[in-house]
Amino acid sequence: MKPKLIAGTCIFAVTLALAATPTFAKLAVGAAAPDFSAPAALAGKAFTFALADALKKGPVVVYFYPKAFTRGCTIEANLFAEATGEFAALGATVIGVSADGMEVLKEFSTGPCGGKFAVASDEDRKIIKAYDAALLVKPDMADRVSYVITPDHKILYVHDSLNPDQHVTKTLAAIKAWKQKTTN
Repeated sequence: MKPKLIAGTCIFAVTLALAATPTFAKLAVGAAAPDFSAPAALAGKAFTFALADALKKGPVVVYFYPKAFTRGCTIEANLFAEATGEFAALGATVIGVSADGMEVLKEFSTGPCGGKFAVASDEDRKIIKAYDAALLVKPDMADRVSYVITPDHKILYVHDSLNPDQHVTKTLAAIKAWKQKTTN
């Protein structure tokens, strides 16, 4: 085999292996959640989302996703929209965060999000960096990672998986367990 072909094959294999392995969130359970405010959209209307204000009402799920209207992100948004009533019954707020611009997020908030929860724009990636939620193979995009943050601004739970299917059920279960523990 020629050296260039071997090197190219090795680079491809390493890239494929990195993409296939689970990612690891750097913010640990119990850590202080970085505070943030960001432009956001809910049901097509723009507003400023402030984490500190949302935490005054109860726990917050801050979920990061790579790109609006892609297959996985649409699935995840649909699942969060379907579960919005369950989160609300527990006093929890859901906010999605990506590096997408506001015009895209206004549409995304009415489409896959069904006008049920807000999505925030982090075009300068400051929030993504603060939560160590950059996609390993494409750091200009958010990874798929969900954090549950309690009203005392602490990380209660982290789910870090590119598979969109379990983010809702796992964050909901974490909030239910926390709620049960804090009410007993």
